[in-house]
Amino acid sequence: MLPLEGIRIVDLSNVVMGPYTTQILADYGADVIKVESPSGDDARRTGQYIEKNMASLFLGVNRGKRSMVLDLKDPTNKKALHALIKSADILVHNIRPQKLAALALTPEQICALNQQLIYVSLTGFGQDGPYGGRPAYDDVIQGMSGLAALSQRHSGETPRYLPTVTADKTVGLFAVGAILAAVVKRERHGTGGIVEIPMFESMVAFNLVEHMYGATFENGESEKMGYPRALARWRRPFSTTDGYICVMPYTDRHWRDLLIAAGFPDLATDERFSSIAARSQHTEHVYETLGSILESRDTESWLDMFACLQIPACPINQPEDLLQDPHLVDVEFFQHINDAQMGNLRFPGVPVLFDGIRPHPGTPPRLGEHTLQILDELRVDQ
Repeated sequence: MLPLEGIRIVDLSNVVMGPYTTQILADYGADVIKVESPSGDDARRTGQYIEKNMASLFLGVNRGKRSMVLDLKDPTNKKALHALIKSADILVHNIRPQKLAALALTPEQICALNQQLIYVSLTGFGQDGPYGGRPAYDDVIQGMSGLAALSQRHSGETPRYLPTVTADKTVGLFAVGAILAAVVKRERHGTGGIVEIPMFESMVAFNLVEHMYGATFENGESEKMGYPRALARWRRPFSTTDGYICVMPYTDRHWRDLLIAAGFPDLATDERFSSIAARSQHTEHVYETLGSILESRDTESWLDMFACLQIPACPINQPEDLLQDPHLVDVEFFQHINDAQMGNLRFPGVPVLFDGIRPHPGTPPRLGEHTLQILDELRVDQ
């Protein structure tokens, strides 16, 4: 039995952030009913596909859900939507606030239908500030939250986005935690509630965990922001004679053992390498020196040495390498579904285990696949 079995979620979100949130909750056992317009989630048409309206991006964030088609702008669909909401524990949406009233989906209207409901808004910005109501997508939030500028500080080149939709997915994870906290509150106190997760504020909080740095101390001598080790230009995969290696000596012992084993005992006694505080102060020099040392040997010999010294290190994996990674194969991480129309489908597995068991992902739904089934459950005429 999965932890969220018996929990019903009405999912009015689309694209990535909201669907990723609700997919994780579906993986944990919730019955997620994805309410889609007649044209369906835009992600259905994003990426490679074998079957129309079942593109790879959609498959990646909608497995294990049921799809119900309702036109929220059509008054005749209100009866079904209201019945669905009355049956639910949680409602999740990423609809801009100024559109909610026209759709009769404001928190006040929805919570009047179901006082035990947990009403979840995934927004671009908190509604009380001047940015409230603005549209927001991953690239915009990466720029506004300082992430693109941090990439420029690190590389010394032009600002860049991370090559992943990191804001959508990170905020989705924030949302999972917030929703589960609200579920615990309801179980303990018997009341639902309203949960708001804004992208901008969430990503600022995420980015500034380490990059708040000197600005943490308002009365200090320096309010410089940015964690030097993370921003050091030499903090990157290092060149070897035959490729690249990722290595993370962190403790004083790591550095001492590495420098001695590599044949640089004089550096092991250099005060710039002697402590975490000293290495932080001389980050660029420390990493540049490490890079010049690693250029002298091949990747495999360094990996053997670091394994003996118990220093975390690895070669670089291409995304394609992960499919055959021996660890992922051994723990049966990638999961497989045989679909009658699309054939064999492969998914990254649920990363967490419950009682030692990895939940198996459900099949992504076709558009409106479960509409009649759900209407029958709700005892609502078509």
